[in-house]
Amino acid sequence: MNQLQSKKAFVTGGTRGIGKGIVLALAEAGADVAFTYRSSVSEANTIKEAVEALGRKALAIQCDAASMLDTQTAVDSAIEFLGGLDIVVNNAGITRDNLLMRMSEEQFNEVIQNNLNSVFNVTKAVMRQLLKQKSGSIINISSVVGISGNPGQANYAASKAGMNAFTKSVAKELGSRNIRCNSIAPGFIATEMTDVLDQEQVAKWMESVPLRRSGSPQDVANLVVFLGSDASAYITGQVINVCGGMQM
Repeated sequence: MNQLQSKKAFVTGGTRGIGKGIVLALAEAGADVAFTYRSSVSEANTIKEAVEALGRKALAIQCDAASMLDTQTAVDSAIEFLGGLDIVVNNAGITRDNLLMRMSEEQFNEVIQNNLNSVFNVTKAVMRQLLKQKSGSIINISSVVGISGNPGQANYAASKAGMNAFTKSVAKELGSRNIRCNSIAPGFIATEMTDVLDQEQVAKWMESVPLRRSGSPQDVANLVVFLGSDASAYITGQVINVCGGMQM
């Protein structure tokens, strides 16, 4: 229950879906949490209050993770508020789905900037602190689409595949300083975004999942808690699927 007692965590995109589940799970496991949000102040305040109700410190920071300046300011604020940093979760991301022949340059670049550049921005921003303390766990929320690809998501798949390769490179660069870096690749996870999808299409997708059901944000958050804890001290450079067997 308290496997993250005294740990300090920073999460991007922490107000909805998987991000929200991660923030709450980290707090429930004993961590103090700073998290970013892009626009919804009311949602951010609600989650901040939920974390504080668990007896943990919470800081909500409005931030565009695609901006290096915004990101550095957010990370500096988190470190000052928390008094350090042990766990970093890169979760912020968007989709701009379209068939490649119809995809605009803007749609491609926007996804790369938000999903991949943001991971670079955050990792650069936290490195000085992690190197100084010679410890830390960086956890990147990728997707099985980054492994298998998906029609209509060339931009999203490219961003997530890049994230996986970035993860492995960072793990090799920083491992000697006791800093770990891993990716989690969720499959079909039921969130507010998936609630609006055509249910007939969702049912067809479920046929490709051996467990015959969608996952939940909690399924992803459980792995984040493990990778942030000392129990995973010998795990780094890995891309771990949370997909009910969809990707094997």
